Amino acid sequence: MFQAVVDFLKDFGPLGLFIHSFLDAVIFPIPAFFLQVSLSLLNPSTALWLATVGYVACLLGTPVGYYLGKVMGKSVLYKFLKKEWIDAATDKFQKNGEAAILIGSFTPIPFKVFTILSGCLNFPLWRLIGYAAIGRGLKFYIVGALFYFYGRAAESMVKDVSLYIFVGAVPIIVVYLFLRKRNNKKKALAEKEAAVKSEPIKQSESTTIQIDS
Repeated sequence: MFQAVVDFLKDFGPLGLFIHSFLDAVIFPIPAFFLQVSLSLLNPSTALWLATVGYVACLLGTPVGYYLGKVMGKSVLYKFLKKEWIDAATDKFQKNGEAAILIGSFTPIPFKVFTILSGCLNFPLWRLIGYAAIGRGLKFYIVGALFYFYGRAAESMVKDVSLYIFVGAVPIIVVYLFLRKRNNKKKALAEKEAAVKSEPIKQSESTTIQIDS
């Protein structure tokens, strides 16, 4: 049934990809990647435009998926998607937090699992959109660039595009998040130490005021 919907959307070209990508971020179980590849094969010269259409639609759909999870909870996922996908995404989210969203943008686990889970777990929406912008942008535009520069020969290359991104981009992202987290901890510790040091001064000022009065 879902494949029939994809075949129907294919007839509408970029508009079909826009609809598919939007629904992909919300609840549709078949990733927009497959329609992007099919349309890029038909006319590789439009591949970058198709990537842009899919990317923008995905970002617009992300907050919809987020609020769907916030309102309906995780139960909505089990009605449409595989239990192992949901359990794996939940595990990644609990262990890695925001890094899971970036990594989830180009793993076999459908991205809508992460958008809905973000809403269920009250993850900040602005962070979700920011990480989706990075992760989904990488996937859409790498596929688009391969078709634009290599034409139909790119069909065999894009099968492993998630692996290429994972190997190349994920280590950089993880290191960045680790360094940022460590820097935030240092700032918090410095603020705490400053507060502790200022406490005796405040107590001394209070004592002085009482004596003067």
